[in-house]
Amino acid sequence: MLLVNTEYISGQNLQMLGLVKGSTIQSKNIGRDFTQGLKTIIGGELKAYTDMMNDARALATNRMVEEAMNLGADAVVNVRYASSAIMQGAAEVIAYGTAVKFVQ
Repeated sequence: MLLVNTEYISGQNLQMLGLVKGSTIQSKNIGRDFTQGLKTIIGGELKAYTDMMNDARALATNRMVEEAMNLGADAVVNVRYASSAIMQGAAEVIAYGTAVKFVQ
């Protein structure tokens, strides 16, 4: 499955199939949350949260691709990501775009 953040794919005529999306809500356990809170005192990257968000983006992307495949799509164009805090220590990540089929 081809994923692009443009509205087109060079050399391809596209038939739009519709909006597809995938999302997840992720949180860290209280032990990790505590250790990451301590890290804010000395500064630096909060690696556990970086890893959590990378995993969340990957899961949301996979769910979006699955939805596109169910529509018979060849690609997803105009792919975008958004995230928001749901509660302290938990974030939602959503991936969305337009499923398309290649036509002659």
